[in-house]
Amino acid sequence: MFHKVLVAIDKSDMSKHVFNEALFLAKATGAELMLLHVLSPFDEQYPTFVSLQTDSIYPTFRAEDVDYCLGQWDALKQEGIEFLTLLNNQAIAENVTVDFTQELGDPSRLICEVARVWEADLIVMGRRGRRGFSEFILGSVSNYVLHHAACSVLTVQKAIHTPTVEVPEVQTASG
Repeated sequence: MFHKVLVAIDKSDMSKHVFNEALFLAKATGAELMLLHVLSPFDEQYPTFVSLQTDSIYPTFRAEDVDYCLGQWDALKQEGIEFLTLLNNQAIAENVTVDFTQELGDPSRLICEVARVWEADLIVMGRRGRRGFSEFILGSVSNYVLHHAACSVLTVQKAIHTPTVEVPEVQTASG
């Protein structure tokens, strides 16, 4: 069935659920896992140069701003490696063959590229649920991967928690 499963994760709440689904699948099929975390410079959570000197025709960066930004990127890279190491150790504890990588760039394209190079049979990834205009403007990583991956793709949707309704017991008259 599946021999190589690429698991595309970030540090969102959804990632733990995606990882657990992929781990379950790997255990059931004997597949090996590749955990992929992509740092995207275009994501709003990542640092940018905080102040741009615009008092001349040619904008310049202050050295301390560049140093600060590079330090922030180093911290983010380290957090990503620690996150991947934690998940890697969990998979090893479940006797699953696992490896991990962290890349910098566009998540959509990198997921497809890493899957192709690693010869993955399946990509497991989360889905944020963007639709309509927001998907058109902001894009959708899962949509891109579904249409461009060279292998099968499993998108994991966050579980919807609905309130449980208690059904009253039916009492019967015994005769």
